[in-house]
Amino acid sequence: MATIYEVAALAGVSPATVSRVFNGQTVSAEKQRLVRDAAARLAFTPNKTARRLRKQSSEIIALLIPDIENPFFTALARGVEDRAQESGFSVVLCNTDDDPAKELRYLEIAASEQMAGVILSPASDEVDLGAIVSLGRPVVAVDRTTPYPVDAVKIDNRAAGIAATNALFDAGYRRIACIAGPAGIENTEDRFLGWRQVVSARGAGVHEGYLRHANFRVDGGHAAMRALLALGTPPDAVVTTNNLMAIGALRALVEARVPLETFGVAVVGELPFMPLDPASVVQVRLPARHLGRTAASMLLERIAGDAQPLRTVVLRAEVSRPGEDLAL
Repeated sequence: MATIYEVAALAGVSPATVSRVFNGQTVSAEKQRLVRDAAARLAFTPNKTARRLRKQSSEIIALLIPDIENPFFTALARGVEDRAQESGFSVVLCNTDDDPAKELRYLEIAASEQMAGVILSPASDEVDLGAIVSLGRPVVAVDRTTPYPVDAVKIDNRAAGIAATNALFDAGYRRIACIAGPAGIENTEDRFLGWRQVVSARGAGVHEGYLRHANFRVDGGHAAMRALLALGTPPDAVVTTNNLMAIGALRALVEARVPLETFGVAVVGELPFMPLDPASVVQVRLPARHLGRTAASMLLERIAGDAQPLRTVVLRAEVSRPGEDLAL
C-alpha cells in the first residue's frame, strides 16, 4: 500500500500538503490536482482510522428521524445525504419511531462512536442531547426544534396550517375540522393553531369536537376521520396535518360513501400515493429535500469550525390544488 510520503514525492509537495488535501484544509487548486493525481496513480487510500484518532471524531453524520416509511422523511434524508456526500461525509440513518428511549440510545451511540455531528427531528420536547453536546459535537434540529441551544431548520408550520384552512374556506366549506398529530409536538401544535386561527377569524366558530389528535400514520388519520363523521353535526371538510393521516382520512371517507366531490380535504404535505384523485384535495407542499440539504450545510459548517451565533432557518411551503400552484 502506498504511503503519504510516496504520494508527496510523486506530486512534488511536502507530506504536510498531502495531509492537508485529504483533511479538507485549504490548499491551492494546483497542489490539490497534483496530490490527487499522484494518489490515483499510486492507488493511495487515506487512513481514516488514524485520521479519526487525530481529530477525535469520524467523518460520519448521524441522522435521527421518526419514520423512514413517511416519504417526507425519505426526501429529507436524501437531502442530507446529497449534501454530506459533496463534502466527503457519510450518513448513518437512525429511525426512532418517535420513541424517546430509542432516540436516546441512538444519541449515545453517536457519542460513543465519535460521530462528527447529529441532525435530528426530535421525538419529543424532552429530547436529551447531553451525551453528544458534552463532547462538543454540533447538532442541528430539523423539522422540530429542541430546548437545547442548537441550530435548527424548520418549516413555517403555522403559515402552512393557515394556508390549508383558508383554501378550504375559499372553496366554500364552512364546517372545517382538523386531524392533528400527537399533542405536544411542535409542528403539530403550530399547524392546528393555524387552523384554529383561520376558523376563528372567518367567523365559523371553533367546534372543539372538530379537533382530533392521532398518530402520524395512516391508521391514525383513518380512526380520526371515522370519529369526525360520527358526530351529530359532522364537518364538511378537514385539514390533516401530515400526508399519511390524509391517506387514512380519504380511506375513511370512501368507506363511509361520502362523495369526495362535496367534501373538502387539505393536507399539510404531499400525498405519497393517490388511489383516487378527488378535486377537493389541497396539498401544502413542504420542501423536505431542501430542509435536509439546509440542515446538512449548517452542520458541516459547524464541523468545519464555524463559531457564529446559533441560527434557526425557517423555510416556507406552497399551497396547490390540481391544476394550480400558488405561493403562500
